[in-house]
Amino acid sequence: MQKIYFDNSATTALTEQVKRAMNEAMECYGNPSSLHSAGLEAEKILREARKSIAEALGVRSLRDSQLIFTSSGSEASNLAIFGSVYAKARRTANKIITTDSEHPSVENPMKKLEAEGFKIVRISTKGGELDMEMLCKEADGVLLASIMMVNNETGALYDVEKAFKIIKAKSPDAVCHCDAVQGFLKKKFTPQSLGADLITISAHKIHGPKGVGALYIDPDMIKKKKIVPYILGGGQEYGLRSGTENTIGIAGFGAAAKEGSASLDPSLEKMRELRNYIISNMPGEIKVNDPKNAAPHVVNITLPRIKSETMLHYLSSKGIFVSSGSACSSHSATPSSALIAFGLSPKDADCSLRISLCELNTKEDADALVYSLGEGLASLVRIR
Repeated sequence: MQKIYFDNSATTALTEQVKRAMNEAMECYGNPSSLHSAGLEAEKILREARKSIAEALGVRSLRDSQLIFTSSGSEASNLAIFGSVYAKARRTANKIITTDSEHPSVENPMKKLEAEGFKIVRISTKGGELDMEMLCKEADGVLLASIMMVNNETGALYDVEKAFKIIKAKSPDAVCHCDAVQGFLKKKFTPQSLGADLITISAHKIHGPKGVGALYIDPDMIKKKKIVPYILGGGQEYGLRSGTENTIGIAGFGAAAKEGSASLDPSLEKMRELRNYIISNMPGEIKVNDPKNAAPHVVNITLPRIKSETMLHYLSSKGIFVSSGSACSSHSATPSSALIAFGLSPKDADCSLRISLCELNTKEDADALVYSLGEGLASLVRIR
């Protein structure tokens, strides 16, 4: 049976270059914190990976403490949020700005902080656009702003640059965090172009391994002690993330970032063309939930009275893999908050699928997907 993978926003396949880098790192079993030669060899792997990832982020002169390795993008966002909010130097305000469609790794920390007495303002993202009027009204007295670059379910590309500029103008001491897990190597940006103090990225969304992420930290955050560690222990990662580093995973992360940044322009163009091709050939009964500004790799669709899980299993039986939403919330019994925020009804959200591409997908893959969707529409039982 054919295997066609259109769930790249959940995770991506390892490339051969990444596998080689990880296999080589497996031969280095030293602890990066050890001072003997085996430890120094492991530390060198971390240093080279840090450099490659920084260059992919557009940072040419990196202080090592500016890029902190974590176990995942979720952990990196938790460090960004709790680390900046709990820093003593940051207790000058209690308002936090985010959106109504964030990934659970941001939204759930926000709920915790809300329970602790912080004021959480969730900016509307209806239609896939930030409500800039609402943001302008709330931009005074801000402690932290955390806004994702690309929505992981709708593919909406948010105007983070404009949002952070507005916030910094009214609240100069505010810390600005961007969850760029779905945007890294899907959009050209640098920390400076974003106006971000903190940026979350993850390896397994860019053909690297699962179990490793990173947090970019602006040097001013470190200098002025505007961020504190969230995991305490042996003081690894410059005291900001204790725990022995995942050397093998980090080696793969570095290789994926280097490979992805080297082929960025043709990869983005290929994904844009394939996305447009899928949308233009979509069966007429299917509604495409197309944001005004969309990332090149995500298509969200709503089926006509067919539950997303029903069609997902039908496509899977044909060897075609898509998602009914974020992999992190696919087992939730409630409708997707991101799709509700986009403007879908709970019923439509329950009938929606996410198709997410990578540069390895082909026109033939797209044809098979569209054909199978049409078959599914003709044969699957529809809900009343």
